[in-house]
Amino acid sequence: MRKLLLLFSLWLGLAALAAAADTYSMADGGSVAGEIVKFDDNGIMIHTPEEAYTNVPWARFSQEALKQLSANAKLKSFVEPFIVPTEAERPPKAEITVVAVVRPELPAHPSFFGGLFKSGLGLFILLVIYVANLFAAYEISIVKARAPAQVMGLAAVLPIIGPVIFLIMPMQVEAPPEEVAPADEAPKHIPGQKPPEQIQIGEASWKPQDEKEKKPEAQVYSRGKFTFNKRFVETRFAAFVGGAGGEQAKKFTMEVRTMKDLLTVEHIAQIGATEIIFETPKGQITVPMADIQEIKLNPKTN
Repeated sequence: MRKLLLLFSLWLGLAALAAAADTYSMADGGSVAGEIVKFDDNGIMIHTPEEAYTNVPWARFSQEALKQLSANAKLKSFVEPFIVPTEAERPPKAEITVVAVVRPELPAHPSFFGGLFKSGLGLFILLVIYVANLFAAYEISIVKARAPAQVMGLAAVLPIIGPVIFLIMPMQVEAPPEEVAPADEAPKHIPGQKPPEQIQIGEASWKPQDEKEKKPEAQVYSRGKFTFNKRFVETRFAAFVGGAGGEQAKKFTMEVRTMKDLLTVEHIAQIGATEIIFETPKGQITVPMADIQEIKLNPKTN
């Protein structure tokens, strides 16, 4: 008997617990019943009558279940973002007011130049063009050999047209100054008159001999002013190479100054890439190119 009473009381407790648990419908058509254990931003944990715990996200609840949960003040702030308002609950749309646009009146016959004079930017462009016109006039005056004041003055009165006028004009060339005949020049022949006799002055016999024929001067070739190499010696002193005895060798004698000695050269026996063999009264002497400091050609006295 006692066992029957215990089982009956247990059944009544479970029935009371089931009656106390809430049932929530899901968006997919199912439902879940139980007590809410905890909740957060992701969803709630429900303790079911089967002594199980399940986590249900907010997005799985139906709109009716969400409204049911929003009745709980603790859950309202979590549930409201998921509740879709009905048309009646939506706030009225703001009325759009169209403002009429006032457009500026355009002239019936617009003018390009008139628009330039009526705007600040147009006046600036005209000023730049005017200054460029004066500068072009100045350059044209230099090229055409004209007075700058004349060309720039016309450009100031007739912009662009004035410089173009001087640009197409021929260049002004000054006439050369008249030559004045020297006093000893013979007078020009005048038609109808007998030309005057011209007196010819020949070379005077008393003229000094040194003025009649200019003597050759010494030629000095120093290191620093000239580069001593095989090509230089062959081209500059060709008359002395191999005892050829050219015009240069007949009029001049050669002296070669080295770092140690001064050589009197009769002729050049051989020219190498780095040295020269000179024929001197003392015999042949080989001198490196780097030791040559000066080559001097002295005019012969006889």
